[in-house]
Amino acid sequence: MIQRVQTIFLLLVVICMGVTIGSTLWVQTQTGSGSGDSWELSAFMLTNLDASGEVVQSSSKWYLAALASFAGLLALIAIFQYKNRTRQMMFNMINSLVMVGLVVAVFLTTNGINSALNATTSGTYQIGFWVVLAAMVFNMLANRFIKKDEALVRSVDRIR
Repeated sequence: MIQRVQTIFLLLVVICMGVTIGSTLWVQTQTGSGSGDSWELSAFMLTNLDASGEVVQSSSKWYLAALASFAGLLALIAIFQYKNRTRQMMFNMINSLVMVGLVVAVFLTTNGINSALNATTSGTYQIGFWVVLAAMVFNMLANRFIKKDEALVRSVDRIR
């Protein structure tokens, strides 16, 4: 049923993916070069800003938004699979892989930017990145409670 605790965790995964899409993932400030340039990575764009905040250049990073959207969609689909708990667990396991892929894509993107800039610091990860990790925890907790429900149903079936 929809009012189970795993539904709350899956809804939190959807909310976290929405926050990931709508906020900044990573910021790199180039103060060592004297230019004052900064780089901001969001789910849709990588933007180079000069010292005054004007956009110097931007490039699309649509694949980050696609992975976050897909993870949110999988969690939303899993919410309504409450009648088939094994399918619900399968969606959650696939969702875990998608979220790991999102984290890896963000790491590879930021490391590529740092190596291209010859940066001395690695930049700072913002709230958009950290909520992906929170979503992974919520997804894991949802799967745990789904397994508990499945074990309960199987034990009741044995008694009959």
